[in-house]
Amino acid sequence: QVQLVESGGGLVQAGESLRLSCAASGGTFSGYTTGWFRQAPGKEREFVAAIIWKGGVTYHTDSVKGRFTISRDNAKNTVYLQMNRLKPEDTAVYYCAAERTTGWSIPADFRSWGQGTQVTVSS
Repeated sequence: QVQLVESGGGLVQAGESLRLSCAASGGTFSGYTTGWFRQAPGKEREFVAAIIWKGGVTYHTDSVKGRFTISRDNAKNTVYLQMNRLKPEDTAVYYCAAERTTGWSIPADFRSWGQGTQVTVSS
């Protein structure tokens, strides 16, 4: 299984942007579906976005459509989550996940997880 390292979190004001990165080590993303999930205090981990290896098809949860974009740079072996027009309700720990799977929308679809990166949006 590939090892994942996230970066790019931080504290921003509402309306600002952040870009999260998920780098693969000990392997590549070749053949992997990669997803971003988030978990706010007291809440379950929820799906944010995913990119399928074959064809690069992307999925985004409704609450982030039009604001967040998942993308992949195969040369850099990195997956990104560009987050624009951030809202206080986007505050959470964001996790990158990867798996050789046809599923993409629930945590159980993935075995490889990063350590998480905190995103805090102030109003």
